[in-house]
Amino acid sequence: MKIEFTLNGRRRQFDVEPNQLLLNLLREKLYLTGTKYGCGIGECGACTVLLEGEPVLSCLTLAVDVDGREVKTIEGVAKGDNLDVVQEAYLEEAAVQCGFCTPGFILTTEALLRENPDPSEEEIREYLKGNFCRCTGYVNIIKAVKTAASRLHQTRN
Repeated sequence: MKIEFTLNGRRRQFDVEPNQLLLNLLREKLYLTGTKYGCGIGECGACTVLLEGEPVLSCLTLAVDVDGREVKTIEGVAKGDNLDVVQEAYLEEAAVQCGFCTPGFILTTEALLRENPDPSEEEIREYLKGNFCRCTGYVNIIKAVKTAASRLHQTRN
């Protein structure tokens, strides 16, 4: 099947099999390896991408389902050499250790802050509950989300 979609701001066309997963298209055909293969069953969040601005698990999303839509991966977050506010906050708050889960957390955080610009700790935990980290213990991840929210609030005012 031929599909066409916008990937990180650029229109792309591909021939895909009807059962091809978005995760495999991104990693194997486009070499966008920031989207991680974690569990393969939608439990860990490492493969999270934004589809029309909403976090989805690319290990459970068929490539044909993104036809005509917009997909954003971690490679589409920074603007050239300049990190996004969320990426900067994750680095500054030491919310990154091994880094395997980080792309999924960053994209999910972007979606959260677009929906709720000033989330409470409970709201952050609830929104991020589908993303798992085996290294950080989540304390610094929560700090990073709060830092990003604060900075984004400052830039709006």
